[in-house]
Amino acid sequence: MSRAFAKEDDSLEAPIIPPRAALPPGTPNYVTPRGLEQLRAELTALEVERSQVEANRDNESDRTRQLTVLNARMSALTARIASAKVVDLHTQPADEVRFGATVTLRTRSSGKPGPERHFTIVGVDEAAVAEGRVAFVAPIARAVQGAKLGQMVALRLGPKEEMVEVAAIAYANDHL
Repeated sequence: MSRAFAKEDDSLEAPIIPPRAALPPGTPNYVTPRGLEQLRAELTALEVERSQVEANRDNESDRTRQLTVLNARMSALTARIASAKVVDLHTQPADEVRFGATVTLRTRSSGKPGPERHFTIVGVDEAAVAEGRVAFVAPIARAVQGAKLGQMVALRLGPKEEMVEVAAIAYANDHL
């Protein structure tokens, strides 16, 4: 029989649910206070969206698909919030790069100062490289964690290795 005459229900396809950012196995879900607020705000927004979808009875199959996606996203987000370990930035050592630090790295090649990089080390759910927030599991964050102010650190960001100096460390909540 030709497919043209067969009735197929496209709504039976499993909806694609975008995954949350991955955490390596056994790695705690560290978050900044701001990161936890963002997760909670995202959950509230999803709850509002789910209420709106539940109220819309125009297309039952589309409504069911949307609710399935929303419920799955809310479940993943609830699990992420439940596993969150908030790091108190006030307890971090001021002269050492740790979670929550806003770091300034100065490239040192050929003995002369080079360009600077600025970024804040945050949880995986709050990372946004374009905004200068890097996940604590990212290679650059791992490379500098534990470094002291003024220390030289080797970075491999692509094919070559470069030396950088930890030029500044700050733990101010306004940077997050």
